[in-house]
Amino acid sequence: MDKKTGAAKRGKVANVDKDHIFTGVPGLDEMLGKGIPTGSSVLIEGGPGSGKTMLCLSIALHYCRMGKKVLYMSFEEPEKRLIEHLEPLDKNTRKYISEDMLRLKRFNALDVARSVEALLSEAKKELLIDVNPVFFPEDFKPDLVLMDSLTSISSAFSGEESRFRIYMEQLFRYLEKENISSFLIREVANPTHTGRQAAEMGEAVSFLSDGIIVIYNVLYPDGERGTGIEILKMRGAAIDRKIVRMKISSDGVMVYPSEPLPPGCTLT
Repeated sequence: MDKKTGAAKRGKVANVDKDHIFTGVPGLDEMLGKGIPTGSSVLIEGGPGSGKTMLCLSIALHYCRMGKKVLYMSFEEPEKRLIEHLEPLDKNTRKYISEDMLRLKRFNALDVARSVEALLSEAKKELLIDVNPVFFPEDFKPDLVLMDSLTSISSAFSGEESRFRIYMEQLFRYLEKENISSFLIREVANPTHTGRQAAEMGEAVSFLSDGIIVIYNVLYPDGERGTGIEILKMRGAAIDRKIVRMKISSDGVMVYPSEPLPPGCTLT
């Protein structure tokens, strides 16, 4: 590990003020300026194996270290596998879980979709539904919610895009009302199409979110492979917009804001 990144890793533990949050990821917080407005919903987008889950797990641990309550909602990996990812990053992982600071819960996306369908049918109109019983444990009030992933939930709606959109609108509204910050993972086939082309692709979630962070699999001109990251948008924050190098190792996630990707790289 580089000395400067090691120092950064152990540097920022608390947020600067109650109105903004940080990720705890060295380098990424530097690109966020004064931070992400509290209560924001941020998409973490990228292709398969780009490091989306590891980034979100690192953010979850940062919140636990600050004494905040974290709900990590998985629709793919079981709780045991998530703990295996977390423990090398922080030896206090099981302590956070036992003290109910970190709640890891696996959901079945099909069950969620059926519950939403039932709520919409009961309401007899596709306007307002109560998302709380569908997702959030009644005995746990999180400061941060991480959802892995929206892609699984969308697939469970089996082409009912309008109903998925209704659900997402209500989910974002609920998070905003409760002032809960959130990071929502979405797998995209080609990350270079995110954001500006979202309307053409029918991806309304991109517009509902307050921010989008994109992770790229990178093929360098010399044939070496790596990872890049970009803050595509962030409402209410002055961001540093460029694609820079990101590294995932046994020490966690590191972002290098002073190392933009060289010309000739292929992003996937």
